[in-house]
Amino acid sequence: MKDGIHPKYAPATIKCACGAEYRVGSTARDIHIGICAACHPFFTGKQKYVDAAGRVEKFKKRYAKKAVVA
Repeated sequence: MKDGIHPKYAPATIKCACGAEYRVGSTARDIHIGICAACHPFFTGKQKYVDAAGRVEKFKKRYAKKAVVA
């Protein structure tokens, strides 16, 4: 391999919005993320239910085909 063309690999800290910190090796120094395994609903089993039916109805109403008057 050529010398001097590869980025430096060093210890890094990943910080989540929930406050969790992880020590990993990376070419980036500090990484900030919005969601991690400690706070993601899939891993925690705590899911937020949103009004999906209202969103679907709003979408259908907005993009429904209009009847063509002949």
